[in-house]
Amino acid sequence: MPQIAQLSETFASQIFWMLIFFGFVFFVIGRGMVPKVMATVDARDQQIAQDLAAAEVARAAADAEEEAWRVKSDAQRAEAQALIAKAKAEGAQATDAKLAAANVAIDARIAAADVRIGEARNAALGEIEAVASEAAGDIVSRVAGLTVDPVTTRAAVKEAIHG
Repeated sequence: MPQIAQLSETFASQIFWMLIFFGFVFFVIGRGMVPKVMATVDARDQQIAQDLAAAEVARAAADAEEEAWRVKSDAQRAEAQALIAKAKAEGAQATDAKLAAANVAIDARIAAADVRIGEARNAALGEIEAVASEAAGDIVSRVAGLTVDPVTTRAAVKEAIHG
C-alpha cells in the first residue's frame, strides 16, 4: 500500500505543521481570547452579584419603609377610631339632653292638657247636671203635675250621675 509507505516520509512534516497549528490555536485562542472572555464573564458575574446585593438592600429598605408606613397607618387608624368614638359619645350625650328636654316639655304639655281636660269635663258635667235637673223638673211637673225645688232636682241628678 502506497499510503503506508509515504507515512514515514510525511510524518515529520505533518507533526511539525500540527504543532504549529495547535500552538497558534493555543496562543491565539487559549492565551488571547479565552482570558478576555473569562474576564468578561467574571465582570458580568460581579455586576450581577452587585446588582443582587443592591436589590437586596433596596428590598430591605422598602420592607422597613413599608413597616414604618404600616405602623403610621395603624396609629392614624386608631386615632380616627378614637375621634369617631368620641364624636359618637358626644352626639349621644347631645341627643340624650335634647330628648330629656323634649320629654320635660311634653310632660308639661300633657299635664296642662290633663288640667284643661279635667276642667272641661267638670264644666261639661256641671252643664249636664244643670240640663238634666231642668229636664227632670219639667218631666216631674208634666207627668205628676208637681213643682219640685231646683236644689232637690239638682241633688237627685248629681246622686244619679255620680252613683
